[in-house]
Amino acid sequence: MATADVVANAVDPILQTVDTTVTSTIVDPGFLTEIGFGLLSLVIIITVHGWCMGAISKQFSLRFGKYAVRTRTWRVRGLMILTITLLALTHFFETLIWAAPIWHFGLIPNFRDAYYFVLESYTTLGESTVTLPEAWRLGGPIIAISGLFTFSWTGSVLVYVVTETGRRHSHNGQRKTAPAKSKDHDATT
Repeated sequence: MATADVVANAVDPILQTVDTTVTSTIVDPGFLTEIGFGLLSLVIIITVHGWCMGAISKQFSLRFGKYAVRTRTWRVRGLMILTITLLALTHFFETLIWAAPIWHFGLIPNFRDAYYFVLESYTTLGESTVTLPEAWRLGGPIIAISGLFTFSWTGSVLVYVVTETGRRHSHNGQRKTAPAKSKDHDATT
């Protein structure tokens, strides 16, 4: 028992200091803490987004490349729908990454409200009735910056998907309307 008391007496003050420091940093973060948290979260979100966009683009290219000219149109459309779904799910996942620490640290105590706030900031709608505490007010604009970056990146992937699909449709249309070459024409050229 004496050893346990000695350890408790040595560790308790340290834990109390850490708890007080963490709590005071969360309640009143200061400019550098607020910017640091936002920048770290922003980098994590954009990194996750890059991994997801790379994987989605790669899978689209691999599957699309296997389609023959005569592949049914519904299969091409199905791949497009799946790709768009994965792009949207990526954004929902990224907004969860933002909402989790906001809720966990009690900046917005209800998870649904925290997620709602993040979705409104991320999409730059900004009409939220839910807000961060005054000391964390830079969080909303930083979330909006991440949304601008990631939506732009997603837009470029979507342009790639639509362009490839359009090329395929154009190529198929040309094959169907192209006149057949005559044997006489081939012999003279």
